Amino acid sequence: MADEEFRTGDHVSWASHSGRAHGVVKEKLTERTHVRGHAVNATPEQPQYRIRNDDSGRDVAHRPEVLRREQS
Repeated sequence: MADEEFRTGDHVSWASHSGRAHGVVKEKLTERTHVRGHAVNATPEQPQYRIRNDDSGRDVAHRPEVLRREQS
């Protein structure tokens, strides 16, 4: 099954220690980088997404398979 593609501005959610967290996709990451001091091993074949958390306002990075598209 192909991973879902997300676009900048998509509202998404993911499982977190406190239930479901929500945020907005800021960019698709396709090369190794750091988000809030954590290494993100993204590649063109295995991209990740930088997401701005709705509650904290902080950026996080997640693989597409853990994300779920939400209604805006």
